[in-house]
Amino acid sequence: MTRGVGGQSPANLQKYLRDVGYPASKDDLLEQARRNEAPKEILETIQRLPEDQFGGPQDVMKGYGQIE
Repeated sequence: MTRGVGGQSPANLQKYLRDVGYPASKDDLLEQARRNEAPKEILETIQRLPEDQFGGPQDVMKGYGQIE
């Protein structure tokens, strides 16, 4: 399995973002991840995303790929 930032796989991140209504803000992503009982590491990853607005899951993954 491919590992991403902090050992988290991109698919794992999307798992905690299920049911997000796009377009969505970073705050929307954080709120939904909390509802989906995301661990601290996932919440921190979302906070580190470089953009504040996301048109869809592909934008989240694009931002995820830019995190160093």
